[in-house]
Amino acid sequence: MNAPIIRSLDALDALTDAWRAAGQRIGVVPTMGALHEGHLSLVQRAKAECDRVIVTLFVNPRQFNNPEDFARYPRTEQADAAILAPYGVDALFVPTGDEVYPPGHATTVSVAGVSGPLEGAHRPGHFDGVATVVTILFNMTRAERAYFGEKDWQQLQVVRRLVADLHLPIRIVPCPSVRAGDGLALSSRNQRLSAKGRAQAAALPGVLFDLAGRLERGATPAPALAEARARLADLGFAPVEYLELRDGDTLGDPLPGRPARLLVAAWLEGVRLIDNIPVTLPQTATRSSLGAA
Repeated sequence: MNAPIIRSLDALDALTDAWRAAGQRIGVVPTMGALHEGHLSLVQRAKAECDRVIVTLFVNPRQFNNPEDFARYPRTEQADAAILAPYGVDALFVPTGDEVYPPGHATTVSVAGVSGPLEGAHRPGHFDGVATVVTILFNMTRAERAYFGEKDWQQLQVVRRLVADLHLPIRIVPCPSVRAGDGLALSSRNQRLSAKGRAQAAALPGVLFDLAGRLERGATPAPALAEARARLADLGFAPVEYLELRDGDTLGDPLPGRPARLLVAAWLEGVRLIDNIPVTLPQTATRSSLGAA
């Protein structure tokens, strides 16, 4: 049986009122649809930890910088409902644009600091759109736990900062990235690649994991990063927007003794691919060798 599709806040309130009255824990998995195994791993985690699970499906116009990208984003509501059927999801919340942003809506939520580099630099306003919509969805669903994939690492840190700063009564649960057999991180955007492009895309995580190994063996980051960017360009990724080593939590400069992260965004066949992996830097690393100020 497909997950029941709820479109109005009134209908959702009727469900969550009853669940909360019964003392049941509510979990939410926010998505923009076009569901794949990565999303389903979040659903499985939510089902294991919560009494009731809501999956939201809303293609949020406020986090798209390019109107054409928003128009091209896959919309597969019925297929998504069918994919969720075996997982026992309690509601698929598919609000309209006016339900999320009623006429006259004039409030934007902005998270400084962690939102600034990387995606923030290349997609101005993107994280304002993310922070605003997740705040709205958290309030609409009244969930106690929200599940996010680590593939969108910077988004995860932005949402964590948002919840901490505003003392929102919800726990953010990070879940590992899910990868295809060839290593490519699963993404709804992968559907837009041709068969040739999809095969070519598998080189992206290969370069990332190879670079991580070099850094963990003591390679100096700046030349190693430059070589990896050049390698991606040679493999047909153009442009390579960024390939950087950052602190895992703040996304500032990496520091000795702190968890670090490699993050990349690169284009292939007009599709923007992002990925990230953790890096354990040598204990002997210094601030100057890591390029930190």
